[in-house]
Amino acid sequence: MSRRLQPIINDKGPIKNIGVIGMGYVGIPAAVLFANAPGFESVRGFQRDSPSSGYKVAMLNRGESPLKGEEPGLDDLLGRVVGAGKFRCTSDFSQIAECDAVTLAIQTPFKDQKDLIPDFSALIEGLRAAGGHLSEGTLVVLESTVTPGTTTGMAREILEEESGLVAGEEFCLAHAPERVMVGRLLKNIQEHDRIVGGIDDVSTARAVELYSPVLTMGKIIPMTATAAEVTKTAENAFRDLQIAAANQLALHCEAMGVNVYDVRAGIDSLKGDGITRAILWPGAGVGGHCLTKDSWHLERGAQVLGNGDLWYPHGAESIFGVARKINEFMPRHMVHLTIEGLKRAGMSPEGATVALLGWAFIQNSDDTRNTPAEPYLAAMEEMGAEVRIHDPFVDGYPGIEIFHDLNATLAGADVVTIFTGHHHYVSLDPARVKELSGKERPVIVDGRNVVDPDAFIRVGFIYKGIGRGDKNSHPIRQ
Repeated sequence: MSRRLQPIINDKGPIKNIGVIGMGYVGIPAAVLFANAPGFESVRGFQRDSPSSGYKVAMLNRGESPLKGEEPGLDDLLGRVVGAGKFRCTSDFSQIAECDAVTLAIQTPFKDQKDLIPDFSALIEGLRAAGGHLSEGTLVVLESTVTPGTTTGMAREILEEESGLVAGEEFCLAHAPERVMVGRLLKNIQEHDRIVGGIDDVSTARAVELYSPVLTMGKIIPMTATAAEVTKTAENAFRDLQIAAANQLALHCEAMGVNVYDVRAGIDSLKGDGITRAILWPGAGVGGHCLTKDSWHLERGAQVLGNGDLWYPHGAESIFGVARKINEFMPRHMVHLTIEGLKRAGMSPEGATVALLGWAFIQNSDDTRNTPAEPYLAAMEEMGAEVRIHDPFVDGYPGIEIFHDLNATLAGADVVTIFTGHHHYVSLDPARVKELSGKERPVIVDGRNVVDPDAFIRVGFIYKGIGRGDKNSHPIRQ
């Protein structure tokens, strides 16, 4: 199938001009790193001129990042490549015709996890835009995490339909999933190994050519497109599973009056040949775009591509589905800890004032996608509590008022609930927080183990924390 494609690639020559569709947490750092590579001449970032995200075009062309969290090196690198004329952002998708390679970094959520039907509407729109302006010999790469089978199935069909070209004969097609985490985007792209899977050998080789210049420590791991899709969904499913195991352990430790962080340190200490003790951290819940849905992409891929061959022990659930349920439960457990803390203070949730610290799903970031604080907020408001939300990085959220003044957020609070481990909260002064609350026995619920329980208990707080069975029933200071 590639006999016709290789001569086209030879005539086209090396990749010089790159397009990146989707200017978000994946697309922006990828684009600036491509632009910074000496061998590439120009990079275009493609962003829809929509009411919700069209503002990014002008910001990026001024050399300003729309990502508000702490991303080491990103602002400086963006300014340099814009200043050098190597990166521009545009809403004119017809310029895709001038690109030798086009990557798509577009979100792929699920409409409803119960029926495992993914919402590919945004990805389909991006594929149609790419296909409608595709030139012969162009490389198209899906970086979005997708259900296994998507690259060789839906993506290929749309690109061929829109372009009139044949994948594997007239253009290259590959999947190279992103492997980044907010707060370390540039570092992750440069240092993590890159999974690259083409629909054929020529496509794989062309994708290797695209990504090799941006790697500093990481290496390329080539495979088929479908194997690359499974790799990405599986690695996130395993991470979700590890977090679920830590959360389940935390719940057990609470019940047994034990500090889960002591137990975790003990487990993690056993090292040696053939011994792996990878244990992650428990917490108030799992958010973000990836872990909350990638297990379902893996499950759906097994069902669709398995052709009915998927088999489990009789009556057993998928372990990945169980892990999702545990992690989705943790915000409800935070509600439980809040209620128990209020009971110890002689209060009810109805009429209580809650200072919710942290709306982003991860520390020192403005990324609010699938924040676990949202179900907590809904539950507390349903019980009649007044909830004020503070986040130093998040400027706004639909239907939610976000405070940036921490003192004003804490003023008069009956409960302080920590949902995100922003560095601002690590240094909270117990006496000052109590003074601002104005309460004799305020409650603090720590979902990320960022404060010293004893320091807060000493000044009169009622403390509750995820996995802190050693402290959750502490004597109340009189």
